[in-house]
Amino acid sequence: MLKIGDEFRHKYSYTQDDVNTYARVSGDTNPLHIDAEAGKASMFGRNIMHGFLGASVFTKIFGALWYADGHVYMSQTLKWLKPMFVDTEYEAVIKVKEIFPDKNRVLYECAVYDAQSGEQTIAGEAMLLNKKQYVW
Repeated sequence: MLKIGDEFRHKYSYTQDDVNTYARVSGDTNPLHIDAEAGKASMFGRNIMHGFLGASVFTKIFGALWYADGHVYMSQTLKWLKPMFVDTEYEAVIKVKEIFPDKNRVLYECAVYDAQSGEQTIAGEAMLLNKKQYVW
């Protein structure tokens, strides 16, 4: 049974091919993401990942890794704190912040950290409904 403070961690990274695929699928072909020269000339000195690609790890966690059977996403807030780069290991952390047993919902804190430096790159919250798994 879930309780406040429970957490799950997942390490991940993306390649430039992943970013290029995301650009094609999403339609966000901003050169900062896919053109090496534009990335090099930018204030970042190299290409940056799409913010939503970096944050898509939460969909993976809630959809496949953490009490996944029956999850329905109700809401997600996100703040991008630092740029994210390809071929860099990150760690996503979700933590149970609040439980609403009468509605079978859980509010999670969501964060992403650079695995090497420990710097936080993404902060947010997610509300999930799960009538199969969230039973108190």
